[in-house]
Amino acid sequence: MPSARAVRAPAIDRLLTSDPKHWAAQALLWSATLVLALAHQGGLLTLAFPALATLVGLWLFVVSPARYVGFVWWMWFLSPEVRRFADFVHGGYTPTSPIQIAPVAVTMISGLGLVRRYRLLGTWRGLPMLLILVAIGYAFAVGIVSSGPAAAVYDLANWLYPVLIGFHIVAHWRDYPAYREVIVTTFVRGMLVMGVYGVVQFFIMPQWDAMWMIGSEMASQGDPVPMGVRVFSTMNSSGPFALAMMGALVLVPASTDRLRWVAAAAGFAAFGLSLVRSTWGGWVIALAIQLAKSSNLVRIRIVLGLAVLAALSMPMLAFGPVADRVSARLQTITNLDDDQSYASRNAFYATFAETAFTNVAGMGLGATGTSTKLSNEGGKLGKYGNFDSGVMNIPFVLGWPGTLLYLSGLGWLLVRALRVSFSLGGDKFAQACLSLAGSVFAMIVFANSFIGTGGLLMYMSIASLLSAAQWRKSQRQAAIRRAGPSLI
Repeated sequence: MPSARAVRAPAIDRLLTSDPKHWAAQALLWSATLVLALAHQGGLLTLAFPALATLVGLWLFVVSPARYVGFVWWMWFLSPEVRRFADFVHGGYTPTSPIQIAPVAVTMISGLGLVRRYRLLGTWRGLPMLLILVAIGYAFAVGIVSSGPAAAVYDLANWLYPVLIGFHIVAHWRDYPAYREVIVTTFVRGMLVMGVYGVVQFFIMPQWDAMWMIGSEMASQGDPVPMGVRVFSTMNSSGPFALAMMGALVLVPASTDRLRWVAAAAGFAAFGLSLVRSTWGGWVIALAIQLAKSSNLVRIRIVLGLAVLAALSMPMLAFGPVADRVSARLQTITNLDDDQSYASRNAFYATFAETAFTNVAGMGLGATGTSTKLSNEGGKLGKYGNFDSGVMNIPFVLGWPGTLLYLSGLGWLLVRALRVSFSLGGDKFAQACLSLAGSVFAMIVFANSFIGTGGLLMYMSIASLLSAAQWRKSQRQAAIRRAGPSLI
């Protein structure tokens, strides 16, 4: 049986290499963004960027579904920085910006695939996702009543779009090699861009980033001065950025890009400077799963890769102000008595657990997180705007009916992904996806990692594993059919 990398349909090769139309629309978007920023047309950029991005997303969704997934990630990677550029050239911080809508709108385009292929939900492959969607639908109905339509609709997107991207990948399992190539390339190139910019941000602190930190009152991100910030690079905050870097670092062994180790070194340095301990732990869990699931030869390659990564990045991480910041953060892991974050989380668990687990109906979507701004006077975070526990967030929002349905569907998907992973030993990307899904799931104790960037990583990984198994099965069946006449 040839390896997954060896079997590539000619049509997929053409999709990934030679058709300029798959790149032209994206190039037009980013070129227009750059021109408007340089021309100091911040107001026009604020309106044009989400409109153009949505049009490009629709175009790619139709003509190149695999490239569409890559574009979705680029939107999450870069849109926050575009918003900061637009505010800066416009002359001041704006509390809300239409550019914030762009990545959500582009990602929600994948819902068109659900409308077109809804019958898949009634099959054995789609039933777990149907359970998850019903759970979200239940919480949405409750949220409209308890938090209002605006907050519920805003939160609906955060819960829904990771599942929609997963459905999109599962529905296109026949093009699995194209999706694998696009996802790995996107994360490696994205890590290079965001990693380098993150290091620059730490040492220089560009004025547009500083203006945004001051205007948005992001005290949790440190101080808006050189060597005082918790790196968030081109993304909205250090948490989502660290998740993106974790995903990219886990996917590096599956890449053949010549720049992968340079990208990994830059990404690892910026990952450390984000100072997000939960994601550091998630990366360790992902590495442990990768090592446990790999052959001895692959284990040696992973260890050698880590050695190369350490050699490239340690000169910066081991000396000077960078080393001071990272080592101080590491010490808080072993000295929990003086860790205010740990103490606050423990206190929150102790005081809120009864409320979270005894609310049978649930509070519904819009009850927690940034969506509370839409149901609160003055646009300020509501009572549960900062919700520091994913374990309690799920039952508090979904209630008992929604939690049962959601966790049943997600658990079913995870078990199925683990089972099929044993037949995909030669596919490094598939094994990396298993590691990512497991690590993101484990991070639920710190925050709700099933939504937002974490949810995108997890559902993309699970869906990629299921698609890989289905594609591998189809290749075996095709090989048997081709060999049939010669066996007679």
